[in-house]
Amino acid sequence: MTDPVRIRLEPLGASLEVPPGTPLRDVLFARGVEFPCGGRGICRGCRVRVLEGEAPPLPETTAGLSPAEIAAGWRLACALRAAGSMTLEVAQWGPVILSDDTPFAFAPREGQGIAVDCGTTTLVAQLVDLRTGRVLGVQSSLNPQARYGADIMSRIRFALEKDGLRRLTGLIREEIGRLAAGLGSREVRRVVLVGNTVMHHLFGGIDVTPLAGAPFRPCRPGPLAFTARDLGWDLPGDPPVHFLPCLGGFVGSDILAGILATGLHESRDLAALVDLGTNGEVVLGTRDRIWAASTAAGPAFEGARISMGMRAAAGAIAGVSVAGGALRCTVLGGGPPRGICGSGLVDAAAAGLELGGIDPSGRLAGGELVLQPPVRITQADVRELQLAKAAVAAGLRILLERAGARAGDVKRLWLAGAFGNTINRASARRIGLLELPIEVIRPAGNTALRGAKMALFRDDLEYAEVRSRVEHVALAADPRFLDRYAAAMGFPPLGERGPASGETPAADR
Repeated sequence: MTDPVRIRLEPLGASLEVPPGTPLRDVLFARGVEFPCGGRGICRGCRVRVLEGEAPPLPETTAGLSPAEIAAGWRLACALRAAGSMTLEVAQWGPVILSDDTPFAFAPREGQGIAVDCGTTTLVAQLVDLRTGRVLGVQSSLNPQARYGADIMSRIRFALEKDGLRRLTGLIREEIGRLAAGLGSREVRRVVLVGNTVMHHLFGGIDVTPLAGAPFRPCRPGPLAFTARDLGWDLPGDPPVHFLPCLGGFVGSDILAGILATGLHESRDLAALVDLGTNGEVVLGTRDRIWAASTAAGPAFEGARISMGMRAAAGAIAGVSVAGGALRCTVLGGGPPRGICGSGLVDAAAAGLELGGIDPSGRLAGGELVLQPPVRITQADVRELQLAKAAVAAGLRILLERAGARAGDVKRLWLAGAFGNTINRASARRIGLLELPIEVIRPAGNTALRGAKMALFRDDLEYAEVRSRVEHVALAADPRFLDRYAAAMGFPPLGERGPASGETPAADR
């Protein structure tokens, strides 16, 4: 009897076994993959990327794909057969990747530049005309390191294994080089990258051992400089490549870029920046002094460690509201739900609190909350959310105490990143994640990418003057943090911390 072939599907993380030679169209449709043109190979809507395994670029499997896509491993699922075990990235399930087109002040330069947001989960590269500041092209993808762990601590553990650092460094350099080449520029003058401290070290091939345990200090926090040729990138003119410096601990150059993009370092009033992703960073300050901290929020906000969690992609429940005493769910892409993403989880908890299915301690009546069959959240899911939201809330409380301020003193809080721009502020306030009036909370887009673009117009990429005003706060070393963390674990009782104004709560949407 012939052994079955194993097919793993990302980013869902599902696996299936099929007989050799099985057309993938026959099995992927049942898993939620759509074939808009009926499998005729003319719409490219069923694209899958071969991450592991073999799928030769035959005419029928690559029809309509660009040479760059073919070289990157993209194929048409409608024409593929299961010739051997493989891992496939399903394009339809890809995450919502936040780009940026926000205008900013700059001094014109000659040529073009590339700005890169090197995220733990996603990568985004933009080609910028340095004469006009206009974005000429965008390339994005999942971070290929994710196969070795969804969060930064998992990446660190793998990097400490034999040959782990070399593999992770090679993966990220190759993928960003592919994105840069895919932008098609013939006159790139410079490339600027930003990312958290772990991404900074892994891109640079720097030892991450000091980040594996307390006091969690980066080995080399300063800016990194290469040429394209150093990295194995085929870019005309061999332009310089710079990775901006970190601010300390797990607070990386993506947060430095966020400070620059929001102008927090120039603010007369007390302002805050919160980046909610696979890690959570909190910044508070004025033009005189800034405090920054990284919170161990974990990846719950991106759907990881949740029983039916997934990224914000087709089939994810991204919103939950209450109508007529019943739950109403919003599913990305329409159709039946396959799981729940971070914004949906926050909404679900807020709605559960409103309906009494979740009490302020976090106890879930009946042990689960059915959202829209087959998707449900469990008691363990609620606990994961409590751990994540408590870390962020406690981090902001500690920074406020360092500044000698209260929540009411904050005149603006910018939410950065894809999750921060999709979360419902009323739900976030209802569960105690954001303990500020809604009118001061504003989504800020991809501030990391915007800050990287701003850096394309600077000669001094050390940013020493701004960094000198930033005090990195190691929350784990603060004796008050555990108390603040424990105090933030519960959910606010009904009516204690409802929305101040400006947005409808989950129960009334």
